[in-house]
Amino acid sequence: MKVVQSIERAFAILNEISKSPAGISDLSRSTGLPTSTVARLLYSLEKLDVIEREDGKSIYRIGTSIVTMASSVNPTQRLLTAAQPHLRGLVETLGEAAGLAIPAGYDVHYIGEIDSPHPVQIRDWTGTSLPMHIVPSGIMFLAHWPDDAVEAFLKHPLDRFTAQTVISPLAIRQRILEAREKGYVWLFEEFSEGINSIAAPVFNHTGSVLGALHSHGPSYRFPAEGMEDVIAQRVMQTASSISEALGFVPNQISK
Repeated sequence: MKVVQSIERAFAILNEISKSPAGISDLSRSTGLPTSTVARLLYSLEKLDVIEREDGKSIYRIGTSIVTMASSVNPTQRLLTAAQPHLRGLVETLGEAAGLAIPAGYDVHYIGEIDSPHPVQIRDWTGTSLPMHIVPSGIMFLAHWPDDAVEAFLKHPLDRFTAQTVISPLAIRQRILEAREKGYVWLFEEFSEGINSIAAPVFNHTGSVLGALHSHGPSYRFPAEGMEDVIAQRVMQTASSISEALGFVPNQISK
């Protein structure tokens, strides 16, 4: 049985957009299709909410209906699908690796990452699980847990991974309070020597924390002097964009 040509072409376009948001000319070059064909298919896909434009521009990205379909597979896939274009944008802006994590019991489980363009890179942590207290994603998860759940976590042994790892329950409680206040948290060389990292929460359509967005890089360059707050704002903005792609409405965060 032959493949329907229009469907094949539409999937070729979707495949390119899933890698990175793009315009008609870029898609025409990458798929080898005439610009008129690309424009016609983009029009149809946009009407079906399969794709959408970025802030009214003629740049297209994956749309809400694809995210909704992905959610029928599992929440992790939904998160990865919604986050992909935003992750790429964050990596391009910061010049450092960025990824996603989800809670897994008392651990943080890394589910996806886009590497830094720098020649000197940090390893890809996808598939790795680490204790919550040693990574910023974990602190963000704890910041959205009920107090009794946090106390239960703090009663467990808190391993030290480096000389900088904070294992004092009192200090961790304070760090959690600051994370709740600020909406992000930095950790410096606590899970691995020579690596600094930052994370912000990602919310689902109900206002619950589904995952965390993080960025990390070598401590000698990340963050650059005086850039901590600027980077934090960018990470939070990106996490917010991912949350909105998942159907989250601001000011409806569940406590």
